[in-house]
Amino acid sequence: METASAPPAKPALLQSVLALPLPQSYLNFVGHQIFRLLQTMQGVGAFALITLGVTLTKFNASWRVIHPLIRAQIDRAGVRLLPGIVLLGLALGLVIVGQTVSLLQKVGAEQYAGTVMVTVLIRELGPLATALVVLARVGTAIVIELGLSRAQGEVEALEALGIDPVHYLVMPRVIGLAAAIFSLTVYLILVAVVSGYLFVFLQDVPLLPGDYFNQIARALAWEDFALLGLKTATFGAIIATVTCYQGLAQRLRLEEVSDATTRAVAQSVAGCVLADALFILVYLFM
Repeated sequence: METASAPPAKPALLQSVLALPLPQSYLNFVGHQIFRLLQTMQGVGAFALITLGVTLTKFNASWRVIHPLIRAQIDRAGVRLLPGIVLLGLALGLVIVGQTVSLLQKVGAEQYAGTVMVTVLIRELGPLATALVVLARVGTAIVIELGLSRAQGEVEALEALGIDPVHYLVMPRVIGLAAAIFSLTVYLILVAVVSGYLFVFLQDVPLLPGDYFNQIARALAWEDFALLGLKTATFGAIIATVTCYQGLAQRLRLEEVSDATTRAVAQSVAGCVLADALFILVYLFM
């Protein structure tokens, strides 16, 4: 005669453990991190609104000084990074575009090559990869420059001379990075598309150049061009605003500049990812 086995004690033990209150130290840590996040969002948002107001009202003020600064930022964040962007475009074309087209050809779905290229490369990977490159090369330098200027009292000296630091230091970087990321993204996409077909050609895939580029052209719509420009400009504005905020928001000691740079990189990446998620929603409802 079999006896009924006792029910396992693990679920009851697990429920009792989950029912225990969280340690006070853990709750304090979570609450402190949430408060810091909200405080940072408030500060960056207010700084962005101030920058927007200065840009709209003072764009042509002191244009003999400001406009050359904008061109210098475009040269720094755009022209000087062009060789690296070309190499990145070649890598993306060979690794992603070429293999994707080759795989679609093998499974008999080559008619979807244009749609895949537009979705993966033009809408998502191209703008985000370019923004991360600019952040790594230029965004970190902005935090260091402005942080050192603030630590050495140069920003206060500008204010004493009647010069608006946002107009002189922030606005050229915001406009310059927005224009640079847009231009670099266009170059990246063009190089990736061409090098991707080169990889397809080397694999002896029976796909004519006309068919390849026609599929991409048919998959594109006018909304893609408009949203590409808006997305890249948004990424540039986010990176410039966050990095300038971390460099100018508070007076830093020299040893605190590295920590401010780390925070700026993390916050810029988070801001670009969130903005990209919003643009994904726009693409879904187009």
